[in-house]
Amino acid sequence: MSEIWRPSAARIADANLTGFIDCLNARRSLKLRDYGDLYAWSVSHPAEFWTEVARFADVRADWGAGPALVDGDWGVAPAEASGSRTPGRRTPGAAFFPTARLNFAENLLRYDDEQPALVFRNERDTRREISYRQLRETVARIADGLQAAGVVAGDRVAGFMPNIPETMIAMLAAASLGATWTSCSPDFGVHGVLDRFGQIAPKVLFTADGYFYAGKTLDSLASMGEVLMSLPSVAHVVVIPYVNPDPNLERLGASASMASQWDAFGTRGRALHFEALPFNHPLYILYSSGTTGVPKCIVHGAGGTLLQHQKEHLLHTDVKRIDRLFYFTTCGWMMWNWLASGLATGATLVLYDGSPFHPDAGALWRMAEEERITIFGTSAKYLGAMEKSAFVPVEAVDLTDLRTILSTGSPLLPDGFDYVYRSVKSDVLLASISGGTDIASCFALGCPTRPVHRGEIQCRGLGMQVEIFDDAGRSIRGERGELVCTAPFPSMPVGFWNDPDGSKYRAAYFERFPGVWHHGDYAAITENDGLVIYGRSDAVLNPGGVRIGTAEIYAAVEGLEQVIEALAVGQDWRDDVRVVLFVRLKPGVELDEPLRKEIRETIRAHTTVRHVPSKIIAVPDLPRTLSGKLTELAVRNVIHGKPVKNVDALANPQALEHFRDLPDLAS
Repeated sequence: MSEIWRPSAARIADANLTGFIDCLNARRSLKLRDYGDLYAWSVSHPAEFWTEVARFADVRADWGAGPALVDGDWGVAPAEASGSRTPGRRTPGAAFFPTARLNFAENLLRYDDEQPALVFRNERDTRREISYRQLRETVARIADGLQAAGVVAGDRVAGFMPNIPETMIAMLAAASLGATWTSCSPDFGVHGVLDRFGQIAPKVLFTADGYFYAGKTLDSLASMGEVLMSLPSVAHVVVIPYVNPDPNLERLGASASMASQWDAFGTRGRALHFEALPFNHPLYILYSSGTTGVPKCIVHGAGGTLLQHQKEHLLHTDVKRIDRLFYFTTCGWMMWNWLASGLATGATLVLYDGSPFHPDAGALWRMAEEERITIFGTSAKYLGAMEKSAFVPVEAVDLTDLRTILSTGSPLLPDGFDYVYRSVKSDVLLASISGGTDIASCFALGCPTRPVHRGEIQCRGLGMQVEIFDDAGRSIRGERGELVCTAPFPSMPVGFWNDPDGSKYRAAYFERFPGVWHHGDYAAITENDGLVIYGRSDAVLNPGGVRIGTAEIYAAVEGLEQVIEALAVGQDWRDDVRVVLFVRLKPGVELDEPLRKEIRETIRAHTTVRHVPSKIIAVPDLPRTLSGKLTELAVRNVIHGKPVKNVDALANPQALEHFRDLPDLAS
């Protein structure tokens, strides 16, 4: 694909990545010239690479006398397309730095000065600023409160919280003691929260009294009271006044007796103490979307999360102490955890809570100007919605300080690249990144020293031996197939909660290709050594036995002005599969035959005749998960008369009714 942006010589010279290469060449007598050389060395020398990342990031740890990497004990590396290869490192069961001890919070709280650590904004124009020194003091107080509540290493501490500073403070306090943090955003319903927290039995729970969204004030205490009735493990509840300066704790019902307000929790003036713990000590529990059953509770270790995030922040995103790093996220999405790790670089994190479109589509861009944001993170869906709005950032705000835009959540379509460089800023690194909750990080990311090619992710992540396999498990290049990782990496989950023999964990990632991490993305490595992701493997369409990624269809149809968004599924039809496209149209637009023809011709022009849907149907809404992702699988089940196993995992389950018993699908 065509080159759309190239970094200047000055930017390349100033990049952390360039400094890292220089350090490696000097320390290890190497002759690495560029990112390609560094990537090749990182995957062929994983123990040395991750050791050097830890050194470059100045990770605070007692590394012990053991090796940097111990292989797992099972799994056979598959054959290469060119023939068999020697079995590589065993991925399941591999362990990094098995004798090391560290504390995650200590690494995020290494700075103790007046630079802002957190800047908080919300849709009501509230603004708060917390320095690194104030952050340390408040974390110490909350940690003292947790200790008084009986929390020790290994206990779970949960948050039912909006994206406010107190959420990050509570997480850091828990991590300082070695407790495991888990969180849901307050838009999760009672059943959605219980599906998650009910599995992991938290000892202390933090909740705000409510939150703001799209101009509305919403209560959290009544629903939390209902949740607590089914969470007997909770011994104490901490309530953060957010919508009301003096919330009525009686709204928690029977649980009010074990509740206290944030300002009264813990003793001021206590010293910070960091519990030194093993490298793989459980830090976070994240949750799968839960659309096919009860959500999986994915346990992530402290050391692996820290090392992986430091690599991604310092080397791939080029975060420096002077930066102002923003990601639009809730506390129920892994990008919140990713953002939190930015504290380890000493940057200022910008937190935003509320609707990104309130009071209008310019809300986040005006904030970017006012806060002088240098790295702006969001989702591909947000950029797509902005493109269809009347707000044009390049005309309305001054983004002089902005040098990087990050996009994830779903593949950023080629038109999304065009939109950013046309309507946001022409001289900016647009980094489409991809990974997931499963690894709390990325397999593919940006690179500050490489050009950006339209529609492509710039590179595979350092230390991540990412390959594309065909159905036979052979490594392929320039063709579409299954995204895999054929060697261990530090942020592999420690395991799943309540999976003592690891069977559920192995089944989720290592059974499709034995001993190799199978991520479930349908993708290809490009001639530029970048990556294109065509959608989730389980949503790939298969008309006439030809595999088609849904992202290719969306890339074509969502460029049409009349279409807000689209969802494609395969319908079993006459011993084959036919493509059915559901579209949500702009208000006042009717799906008549001329528009159907325009949609079909647009898809055919951008893809192939096989991508053209047999049926195009307009619906008023499309179902999405609680993290905002459209769910093709739920729609496919509904149109085939199959049950959707866990509607509580959907933000708008009522949308499924639009797909039941559709006459157009019967012919």
